[in-house]
Amino acid sequence: MIGRSTRILAGLILGLASGAALSGTAVGDSLLPVTRPIGRLWLDALTMTVVPLIFSLLVDGIMSTAESAGGGRAATRALAWFAGLLLCACAAAAGFASIALDLWPVPREAAALLAREAPAPAVAGAADWIGTIIPANPIRAAADTAIVPIVVFALFFGFSASRIAPDLRNSVRTLFKAIVETMLGIVHWVLLVAPVGVFALAFAVGMQAGTGAAGLLVHYIAAVVATCLLVTALAYPVVAVFGRISPAAFARAALPAQAVAVSTQSSLASLPTMIDAAPRLDVRAEAAGIVLPLAVSVFRAASAAANVTVAVYLARLYGIDIGIGTLLIGCAVAALVSVGAVGLPAQVSFFAIIGPVCLAMGVPIALLPLLLAVETIPDIFRTLGNVTADLAVARLAGRSVDHAD
Repeated sequence: MIGRSTRILAGLILGLASGAALSGTAVGDSLLPVTRPIGRLWLDALTMTVVPLIFSLLVDGIMSTAESAGGGRAATRALAWFAGLLLCACAAAAGFASIALDLWPVPREAAALLAREAPAPAVAGAADWIGTIIPANPIRAAADTAIVPIVVFALFFGFSASRIAPDLRNSVRTLFKAIVETMLGIVHWVLLVAPVGVFALAFAVGMQAGTGAAGLLVHYIAAVVATCLLVTALAYPVVAVFGRISPAAFARAALPAQAVAVSTQSSLASLPTMIDAAPRLDVRAEAAGIVLPLAVSVFRAASAAANVTVAVYLARLYGIDIGIGTLLIGCAVAALVSVGAVGLPAQVSFFAIIGPVCLAMGVPIALLPLLLAVETIPDIFRTLGNVTADLAVARLAGRSVDHAD
């Protein structure tokens, strides 16, 4: 049976090819008014799940993280490392993507044609952003898809809910878990017709950009993969400096888990191999048994960094000037959203983790479905970076506990 990723990719290729072939013809012009609304409806069906899904994921993730922090010193130290390294990875990705796209710009012809389709929204200045960070009306913020105020409200809500009576706290978590499952059910339904929706969107892109759209997607894949490899590479000097282990020793210990990560594209599937690597990292089994499952659940350094790169890439595509303040906002949202993200295939969680980052930075999301169609390749390197960073944190947090003991 043909997998979902293959079907979505087939829809993308067929849409781009047919759009490029029929560009400038009477047949193409007659089909465009039909395919454009279909693509728009499919995109809206995906987008409608973003706000309830991200709010529920964040509340549940924050409550879970707060409980883990009270579960022992290893968990507390690990969470501290998670927070610092997530922000550093996102900041490194923002700087790297900005410099890389200066040196190797987005293909001009395709970018110019696509930018006409979705005019760039205005990006709020720092003063405007500070004035709206606290949502006076959370319901209105949700209706306006104002992601930063929604994230702030979710932080307050999650931390407050983690301090109420245990029976009430469990009820709140059950409610938001149910909302998450419900939204993911809708996402699964929408993805069942993804080949049709992606074909419709790709047809319009092919009509506008022609064969240049294929070059644009290749360029995009290279940018995201490069960011994931950067995060993977940075784990080695970080663990060498703060974990006091040689890069060669860390590389030997990490290699089996990295091989599983690349072959399965799943951090969860790599967990047994990561736990098996703990003795070679000089981390006690007790500490590894706490830190590594926690890392797989809430620490996705490469994914968070890649999400920032996607937002920066789309900003360049649409000619949006992103300042340092907006980049920092995107980094903070990417780090927080990654904590609440669930361990699902990339096609399912793609909008939930990338959409909020783009919206927080004022970047259009109309092309996200096309990027979803080629996510299979970047997802390999996302998982590689995540697993490598998880092992690095196991050494950092596990060694700290051992040293203190």
